Amino acid sequence: QVQLVESGGGLVQAGGSLRLSCAASGRTFSRYVMGWFRQAPGKEREFVAAITWSGSSTWYADSQRGRFTISRDNAKNTIYLQINSLKPEDTAVYYCAANKQGERLSVPAWYDYWGQGTQVTVSS
Repeated sequence: QVQLVESGGGLVQAGGSLRLSCAASGRTFSRYVMGWFRQAPGKEREFVAAITWSGSSTWYADSQRGRFTISRDNAKNTIYLQINSLKPEDTAVYYCAANKQGERLSVPAWYDYWGQGTQVTVSS
């Protein structure tokens, strides 16, 4: 059974920070690229960032570069998304996902496994 479990979301004031976590279990993810996406109400799921399991390479959506940082802790089988200077428009459900092929990293359909999501709400 493959499981990805996100945590760390919540209600935060604009300008604040959050660190989201995604714990992976059930199989070895050493060959998977791991990604973070977000989905706001009424909008499509949007790519945020991705990282190889070794951590040697990272990718960011152009609009997220600067305030978002993706990282991983292999000992804990966990990836993280640090979000700084939060804005109300960052309000969304944030999902982590695993991409076996390591291709088309910004396209949700290319990810094989998904977590249940964690809600981030930013108040103005």
